[in-house]
Amino acid sequence: MPETAMNLSPTAREAIADALNQAVAETVVTTMLAQNFHWNVKGMAFGPLHDLFQKIYEDHFEGQDDLAERIRALDMHAEGQLAKMLQRSKVGEQDGTQSDKDMIRLLMEAEEQIAATLSGLEAVSGDNGDTLTEDLAIERGRVHEKFAWMLRAHLQ
Repeated sequence: MPETAMNLSPTAREAIADALNQAVAETVVTTMLAQNFHWNVKGMAFGPLHDLFQKIYEDHFEGQDDLAERIRALDMHAEGQLAKMLQRSKVGEQDGTQSDKDMIRLLMEAEEQIAATLSGLEAVSGDNGDTLTEDLAIERGRVHEKFAWMLRAHLQ
């Protein structure tokens, strides 16, 4: 039978919260990456890329909030320090001086990384009977894979 947040064991809540905090960290870094690229993109595709990067960072801002609020629903600590998120994240910062194609590639790789992290979150949640977190991970994973596909299409 599926578990509610407070019916999960402390060990299960810790494991799930750790995976959620990883997803939050990568989402936060990617949010800033997309916003940085939104501000600094140049070239013939400026308009569509400017708009796409904005669509991405606006979505991710909402997504990171959903993930962090799920951590709190598990009665665990949602990491909120940027320095710790940067240390934890498998997505790195960029300075925004890249070419438009490099921006697309870097953001696509970030989206793929978050999708992989969310797939891991889905597995941890499923193994522990937390169907609500599992559902959130699947929903967010689909979003990130869609953005990866949209970015990849610009490079083909």
